[in-house]
Amino acid sequence: MTKKVILVWFRNDLRVQDNEILAEAVNKADIVIPVYFFDPRYFKTNRLGFQNTGVSRAQFLIETVQAFKHSLQELGADLLAFQGKPEDHIGTLCAKYDVTEVYHHREVAYRETKISELVEAALWEQKINLKHFIGHTLYHKEDLPIPIKDIPDNFAAFKKKVEKESFVRPAINPIEKIVTHPHIEQTQIPTLEDLGYEKNISTEITLIGGEDNALQTIAHTLSPEYNKIDDYNLVSPYIAIGAVSPAYYYHKIKEAYTPNKKKKYDRLILRLLWRDYFRFMLKKYPNIFFKNHDLSSDIDNSALVLHKWLQDEIEHPVIKELKSNMQQTGNLPYAHREILAAYMLQELKINHIAGAKVFEEFFLDYAPATVYGYWLHFTQKGPSLKDNLKTSWEELIKKNYTVNTSVK
Repeated sequence: MTKKVILVWFRNDLRVQDNEILAEAVNKADIVIPVYFFDPRYFKTNRLGFQNTGVSRAQFLIETVQAFKHSLQELGADLLAFQGKPEDHIGTLCAKYDVTEVYHHREVAYRETKISELVEAALWEQKINLKHFIGHTLYHKEDLPIPIKDIPDNFAAFKKKVEKESFVRPAINPIEKIVTHPHIEQTQIPTLEDLGYEKNISTEITLIGGEDNALQTIAHTLSPEYNKIDDYNLVSPYIAIGAVSPAYYYHKIKEAYTPNKKKKYDRLILRLLWRDYFRFMLKKYPNIFFKNHDLSSDIDNSALVLHKWLQDEIEHPVIKELKSNMQQTGNLPYAHREILAAYMLQELKINHIAGAKVFEEFFLDYAPATVYGYWLHFTQKGPSLKDNLKTSWEELIKKNYTVNTSVK
């Protein structure tokens, strides 16, 4: 009898807890081959001169992949890690291990969907099916009360409808054992230098990648005593990279929920809902967030302005501090990101696409739909008209700026 061998191509789903494709593969396959690719397209400098992945996020990714590899080893398997384009290698791996099917999570942004198409074409030549899973959102697409094409553009209407007429699925229990190939090859996770980064680059990253660290951060920031404004953005990098799922985080928020901390927990859930909204909008209006919606400002010239500004030392002290924190830690509370974006748009007169490229390089929690979706609203062109930014950066500082101590 032919054994069913499933290769699981991991992308932004590097966890054991609440991982649908891993659970499904373990249930359906006789042998599971877990694989991760360090795709060189993500470690290039783009045409505007910004890195697609800054050094801080690259380090966070390496740590997360290493932690995931260790978790799989404890379950009896391993994670094959390769440096290269998945479409160039996945066919060879399928032939080597007699793979009968490949699992992966479908993404929504153009670059990610294009890569899926290239892999699907490579597998088609070997008559191997690429099975797409729909994950990464709080509310599963299949559980939405309406088709994606009918989702309201207005965020408040979207929020009201899904909260009233849908539900968040329970988290899937962690896998307890994985059967893999008895002679699976040994691979090494690349270093920063292997990925093309210079040695001894100075950063001040306070987060360490990996699922265990994600769970510890969630427990720490959800405690009733924790009242700092960075509670969501300490967790969001783990969600973006897939070390923890939005549903798992949501249920932990609900477990921690207390009436006297209602504003805190509602705010965290609101962030998760915005994340869903951006992903579903990108599905409803393909590529909307990546189009130039402001033809009055030149993207290339904006990039030159931003490169100079990133090196500039003379400016408003709050903006200087926020810019430095972004560059050194790869993290900022969302209210502070809005201040920084407003300054870049209003004072530097830059194009929103160039501004989003800066956030793409520096922030640990970069996710295409979320970052570019917020920037379209920052520039007053977003689909949720009421939520487009209409406030000056000076007013935002007065209203939302706090040193990271406590919520106002």
